[in-house]
Amino acid sequence: MADGHPHLVADLGGVTFCDSSGLGALIGIWRCAKEANGSLTLAAIPDRLGRLLHVTGMDTLLPAHPNVDAALTAYQGDRTTA
Repeated sequence: MADGHPHLVADLGGVTFCDSSGLGALIGIWRCAKEANGSLTLAAIPDRLGRLLHVTGMDTLLPAHPNVDAALTAYQGDRTTA
C-alpha cells in the first residue's frame, strides 16, 4: 500500500483455520487499504471461513470472489467504469 498499490486481493484458498487473530488481521488490512483510498477483496474463501465472515458481518464489508482471476477481473471492470 505504501508503494501506491492500495487495492489488494487476498487469496484465502489455503486457509485451514481462522480465529479472532486472523479476523483482526483482515480488519486491519481492510482499514489500511481504506485509509489509502484502496480496497481489500477476498478470493477463494473456504466454506468455514465464509460462514465465519457471514456470522461476524464482515462479508458485507469485504467483497469476495471464487478465485483470484475473478477478483482481478472484477476490479479491472470497476476501474474502467469509474
